[in-house]
Amino acid sequence: MKNLKRQWKFIVVLITGAVGLISQFALHSKSLFSIGNLQFPVHAIIIDIIGILMAISLLLEIFHDWKTGRYGVDILAVIAVVSTILIGDVWAEGMILVMMTGGETLEDYATGQANKELRALLDKTPRIANKLVDGKITEVKVDDLQVGDTVLIKPGQQVPVDGQIVKGTSSFDQSSLTGESVPVTKNPGDELMSGSVNGDVAVEMKVTKAAKDSEYQSIVALVKSSQAQPAKFVKMADRYAIPFTVISLIIGGVAWAVSGDATRFAEVMVVASPCPLLIAAPVALVSGMSSMSAHHIIVKSGPTLEKLARAKTFAFDKTGTLTENQLIVDQVVTDDKSFDQKELQSLAASVEQQSSHVIASSLVKATDKDLIHPVTNLKETTAQGVEGDVDGKHVKVGKLSFVAPGHEKLNVTSTAVYVSVDGKFAGYITLKDKMRPESSKTIERLRRQGAEDIMMLTGDHKQVAEKVAKEAGITDVRSELLPSQKIQAIKDVPKHLRPVVMTGDGVNDAPSLTAADVGIAMGAKGAKGATAASESADAVIMVNDISKVNDAVAISKHTMKVANIDVLTAIGVVIIIELIAFTGVIPAFWGAILQEVVDMITISLGLLAKTKPSDKQFGLEEK
Repeated sequence: MKNLKRQWKFIVVLITGAVGLISQFALHSKSLFSIGNLQFPVHAIIIDIIGILMAISLLLEIFHDWKTGRYGVDILAVIAVVSTILIGDVWAEGMILVMMTGGETLEDYATGQANKELRALLDKTPRIANKLVDGKITEVKVDDLQVGDTVLIKPGQQVPVDGQIVKGTSSFDQSSLTGESVPVTKNPGDELMSGSVNGDVAVEMKVTKAAKDSEYQSIVALVKSSQAQPAKFVKMADRYAIPFTVISLIIGGVAWAVSGDATRFAEVMVVASPCPLLIAAPVALVSGMSSMSAHHIIVKSGPTLEKLARAKTFAFDKTGTLTENQLIVDQVVTDDKSFDQKELQSLAASVEQQSSHVIASSLVKATDKDLIHPVTNLKETTAQGVEGDVDGKHVKVGKLSFVAPGHEKLNVTSTAVYVSVDGKFAGYITLKDKMRPESSKTIERLRRQGAEDIMMLTGDHKQVAEKVAKEAGITDVRSELLPSQKIQAIKDVPKHLRPVVMTGDGVNDAPSLTAADVGIAMGAKGAKGATAASESADAVIMVNDISKVNDAVAISKHTMKVANIDVLTAIGVVIIIELIAFTGVIPAFWGAILQEVVDMITISLGLLAKTKPSDKQFGLEEK
């Protein structure tokens, strides 16, 4: 709506200018009336009316900004319009109006160009689905699909909602969701993410989530959220606004005083119109947000980029953030010479193969399929363990008190399952959370990017936390923390080590993501609690790759560098033109045209934020 309003202003100004030209040159308009030596022809009255209306519109916006505590440079635009009206330079006034409204329209265009990657997700949103009813295909709206419905996914079609394959095998392109460059083969029983694209074979899928709860739609919601928040760099714009306004007024006032001609003041005010300054930072920021999106990072607001660029402290959750939230076998320890490590793991995995517990499924997944044998007389004791017969042996797997009473003094600090065979304690298997392969490099690169403190905040046990932290290269470890204690740890960071960036993935991380100056959520498919974390975060990493934090920092630093250069360039060029106008060699009309040239330069520089940051900004070079 705001963009449409700007476009209509520009159209009205152009129409007014055209009518004015026709009135003056084609119809040879004469004065309707005069006051003293001032003449008021038809074309001047038409343009003056529009100029006054535009000035009033700007004053209302300025008043609104003042109420919110923002002091901008729009006041210079109002002074420029009023000055040209008072000195009777109607065509200079018209050029200022074209400059103001045209500059806003150009900004919208540049923003649209920089925002292509964000809009691409919206454009690809699945809208129609092929629902199967009694074997017949019925086209329905995606929003009308319900959990339990069966949908046919034809070759080349997008998966409309999250579901599970019930018939057929095909490969699916999930690159827009996960960043995987190679299509993934999906079989009956496998889950499908909405937004992924089917390969060459039609499959039937059972709907497991409604459209509003599905993966692709959640990404779209995040994109809409990022678009709904204005990407205005308020702090930087305000920092430059007041001194720029004061300098411009001084130059204009001195020009008037020296020349004794109010026209000279108006000529300086025309070139002092603040369009370039107003355009510079927003275009750069939106370009930076677009670059983030291309790297599978969705940023919800422009100010997040400034905070990321200046961040000094980075905090990480452990499980699902630095680690993959996937247990792997660490050690197999036998207590009976009758069994070697391979056989002990085989017996334990065979008994656990039908259990849905995360430890059981991790153990089975880590064991060679050829070593998993049939189990009979399977029995599960809630919260204790399972037992059954494997190859003629009665095997119990679970807690030590369940498997081998009397061995409770055994001190194992890691996550472990204990095993007994035919009533005799046989040993135990320890498991550890699998470290993300990119975690240690991510921490190392953050230090190269300027991080002064990196800490791990986790609710896990001290021994486990310290082991993971050591592997990741983190020395500041806070373990066994409740969510409230994580928040307090973030609040306790001293002022000279701020802003603080917190990265997490689960429901328990949501409060600390909100408490941090910048919260980054690991929002990829499969992360438990990712939705809650994403809603609380300022930025969301949409792929399962923690090194994207490095990318976010690099892009932010690059964007802010471009934004600052753009703003300072715009101010420098405008002040130079003001000083030239001070001498009286630039008529107001041509000053307004020069402003349009500066606008174009500013927009072009702002779009450079979409270019690739340097290796140093990415943390790939030694300091």
